Amino acid sequence: MSTPPPPSQPPSGGFGAPQDPPPGGFGAPMPPAGPPSPPAAPHPQAGQPAYGYPQADPGYGYPQQPAAPAPYAAPAPPAPPAPPAGGGDKRTQLMIVGAALLAIVLIVGGGLWYASGDGGGTTAQGDPGASQGGDKNQPAAAGSEKVPANPRSKTLYNHPAPTVTDLVSVNGSWLTDTTYVKSDVSKVVGYNLVDGGKKWEVPLTGEICGATHHVSENKTAVLFRPTPSTAENKYPPCTEVGVIDLEAGKLAWSGNIKSANGGDKPVQFSEITLSGKTVAAAGVSGGGAAWNLADGKNLWQPKVDGDSCRDTGYAGGEALAAIRKCGRHPNYTLHAQLLDPATGAPTGSYKLSPGIEYAHIVSTQPFVVAADVGDNAKGGKGVSDLFVVDPKGELKARIPLAAGTFAAKCGSTDVEKCSNMVVGNGKIYVPAAEHQGQSPTGRTNELLSFDLETGKQTTDRADAGERYTMFPLRMDGPNIIAYKVPPYDKGGQIVSIDGTTMKETLLMENPADRDVRRAETSFSPEFSSELRYRNGKLFMSKQNVSKPYSTDPEYLFVSFTAS
Repeated sequence: MSTPPPPSQPPSGGFGAPQDPPPGGFGAPMPPAGPPSPPAAPHPQAGQPAYGYPQADPGYGYPQQPAAPAPYAAPAPPAPPAPPAGGGDKRTQLMIVGAALLAIVLIVGGGLWYASGDGGGTTAQGDPGASQGGDKNQPAAAGSEKVPANPRSKTLYNHPAPTVTDLVSVNGSWLTDTTYVKSDVSKVVGYNLVDGGKKWEVPLTGEICGATHHVSENKTAVLFRPTPSTAENKYPPCTEVGVIDLEAGKLAWSGNIKSANGGDKPVQFSEITLSGKTVAAAGVSGGGAAWNLADGKNLWQPKVDGDSCRDTGYAGGEALAAIRKCGRHPNYTLHAQLLDPATGAPTGSYKLSPGIEYAHIVSTQPFVVAADVGDNAKGGKGVSDLFVVDPKGELKARIPLAAGTFAAKCGSTDVEKCSNMVVGNGKIYVPAAEHQGQSPTGRTNELLSFDLETGKQTTDRADAGERYTMFPLRMDGPNIIAYKVPPYDKGGQIVSIDGTTMKETLLMENPADRDVRRAETSFSPEFSSELRYRNGKLFMSKQNVSKPYSTDPEYLFVSFTAS
């Protein structure tokens, strides 16, 4: 019997395994890596530290010889128009003075206004948290992450990858105040934060085939396969839903559900999410259902109109939303809908342009939808435009992400499968694509933002530093928690970025030892890895494991601690 397609995986030779050093040994620059790099952004501002930067894949963790710099500047924020080439110095000075006077008026007249999140914020790969949006007229609460006395970290615990003979999904990881919880082969395991020792284990009947990163009342939700009916049936359909109590270390409840149209077989699910007291899962062919988080009682199933309309997936967090697809290929019409979690009824619906086959939900509150319009996304990023929708389903703003300019990513067909974007302070923060920096042997990027009310790029900018690239992980109140991928001779960094000033504060810097670097850089925020940071602890884990293809150690997860 043929087996179903395996879960998505990183490209061959990608970030899932350590890389061999370049010719000439560690520290030797690599030869040119092909065509010229994406256009270069302006150099870091004077006075900023010249850290370093990673190179482009597949040579993750090793330097590259630079391509010829392209005559380009990074995406310009919405500032006054630049003076004409060859002149305009006086006009430039006047604009600078005017901006300074405006800033003084704002400060004296009522203080700085900035948006607020009330806790964490989430992304497809971020830590569980609270508000992603915020009211611009309310001051932001302080972030909860404290600067360690010594940000230089040490390895906490590296867990070996399980021995398997095929590609197996281990999707899902969560970090609480006391426990790191990681999906494993047909089980979920909790580890303590002191030395990484196992605290508890929850066995499941089969392979985990989906997990939400959201947490509510110390609980989260997963999808898994039932026990195989025969030895040949290694991959039964993904029909089982389970809720894991992350503190108690137990399966709170589990079960499946039959088709809403009276079918005699359980619905197959492909993705799952969580919002408040509602767990919602979407099916492979448009089936879906929702349950009560506390006891597993079925709340509702979406209406399926034959081949006409069906829910393709849900997104959770502070609200519950869905992508509903109508019509047949290639004439699909997609609707992004906010739902009543208790009933599944739409409370607002936005119709996307015809011809878009897949759409993703970046945030449910505020409601931000991502899509590849006209197949314009380049480099496998899967998103060319963001749509900001109000609670009634009306479009507030459309944000084009120029092809090759930004590193936001929405992979696969899953509705909630976007990364490298976080929402907070009334903005969405997106990293620029990597580009040549000042260093002759490395590349860099910046973290930029767009205003969710106007859709325009702001003046926000945080530089990764020479030879580092930066990716946002989540919000921490008004601050952005970001990971910096290291160059071949450094360890990675965690920084907190002030949402008002964009000033960076170092929270963690990992060891530069060769073996530690090799373990760290086998995980990437861009390819099938999950990064969780909280209270001076960083965990980096895989979403899939496979048969080893090298003699180097391979890990299910690695972790670091700063004190």
